[in-house]
Amino acid sequence: MKYKLFYLMLCMVMLFSLGCGGPSVNVTRTEADTVTDLSGDWNDTDSRMVSEEMIPDCLSRPWLGDFTSENMKKPVVIVGYIRNKTDEHIATETFVNDLERELVNSGKVSFVAEKEIREALRDEKYDQSMNASAETMKEMGRELGADFMLFGSINSITDQIEGKKAKFYQIDLELIDIETNEKVWLGQKKIKKIVERDKYRF
Repeated sequence: MKYKLFYLMLCMVMLFSLGCGGPSVNVTRTEADTVTDLSGDWNDTDSRMVSEEMIPDCLSRPWLGDFTSENMKKPVVIVGYIRNKTDEHIATETFVNDLERELVNSGKVSFVAEKEIREALRDEKYDQSMNASAETMKEMGRELGADFMLFGSINSITDQIEGKKAKFYQIDLELIDIETNEKVWLGQKKIKKIVERDKYRF
């Protein structure tokens, strides 16, 4: 009787140990620009591809040549907010960074830092005005004022039945003249994904 009880307890301990171990996890590193669509939700690939397609379209439109020929300089652009109107969490800051990278790397516009960074720089210049030498102090009031601001939104529609889901994204961007409030460019990109899985519940 004692041996049976001992073996029973030993089996329970082994089963408990196996249960606590949990499923094994394998991690594979891959290139950052590799296309990875696991769930069908918005991901880094969508952010990068939309930026790479929409910003060149923006910079190929008449507003850029009109401004450059009239003012004899490149326009100064800043990215405003991108609204996430979907029902999922989207890291819009990553999307904004992708848009900024495409604008800066184009060389066709000048770009100024976003509001929070500008405020930090002003604090630094104020501190320099109190503590730095006259030869190295950076002056206040010499910032580049932006000519245009880019705004946008991300919307989505999901249609699904058991085991199958269709995900539709619509990204709208608009470039606005800060002085006149004129919309000088409107861009739109649509993405549609079909996700199918056997015995899968969304």
